[in-house]
Amino acid sequence: MSLLASQLQTDVTPQQLRRYAQLVYQKIGVTISEQKTTLLSNRLRRRLRATGLKCYDDYYELLCRTSTADAEWEAFLQEVTTHETFLFRDKTHWDWIHGVFLPELMAQVRAGKRRPTLRVWSAACSTGDEATSVACCAADKLSPLANWKVEIVGTDVGCGAVAAAQRGEFSERAVRLVPESMRKRFFEHAPGSPIWSSKPVLRDMLRFTTHNLLEPSREAPFDLVLLKNVLIYFDAASKKKVLDQVRRVIRPGGVLITGAAEGVSELVRDLETTHGWLHRIPTTTKTGVKS
Repeated sequence: MSLLASQLQTDVTPQQLRRYAQLVYQKIGVTISEQKTTLLSNRLRRRLRATGLKCYDDYYELLCRTSTADAEWEAFLQEVTTHETFLFRDKTHWDWIHGVFLPELMAQVRAGKRRPTLRVWSAACSTGDEATSVACCAADKLSPLANWKVEIVGTDVGCGAVAAAQRGEFSERAVRLVPESMRKRFFEHAPGSPIWSSKPVLRDMLRFTTHNLLEPSREAPFDLVLLKNVLIYFDAASKKKVLDQVRRVIRPGGVLITGAAEGVSELVRDLETTHGWLHRIPTTTKTGVKS
């Protein structure tokens, strides 16, 4: 039974906020700055009401006793890390994938330099919008698609986000930037419904699972990894650890795409970087995965 609002501890002390921030950092590497303590305070108050716990120390102990796979951790992380996502976010990136990257692969296949396979990792995929955008590009560009083996893996630390991604359902707002031709070919939309569902041609390429970016990936190797709009929440040490893990599973000659404002330039100086967000792994490298 939940407690009355008057019974709740209403004020979070600075010491308690620091403990929570440290716990989040230890678990998933995300840094909560002092400027966001008010936001954290408000969202902690929601979880206190939802769980029926009496004070913030009790809730802290609950989180310490459970793993990030627990339902309460899922709810807590959704509160403190929520950000907007939608298909075809960052048009420049999708223009490059659709107009440069995929044609390059097809040319290599025609020249006999590679097999018609493509493996992509959408890291911190949230509800699957980014991974589904990759699938749209692949379905539209790779020809004939039936000759290609395409696997797009989306991962997120939250099992709730992964479950949403597996449903393959998107709101009108989420699909607003999907090119009209792709929307008609690759999504189903019942008249009057606000939901667009991805068709089997996309779902057959997609696989979603949970993964903490601070831990090594069990998947390898990838031709393309998208690690966007997530490293901004990490400090320098955590960014380096995540990038080291990610680079190990990109095949030589493969590509890493980061957000333009991630602050990783010093950590990828040995890579061929263009536009500030596009990084190519050298074809001979100790950090990449052998072909």
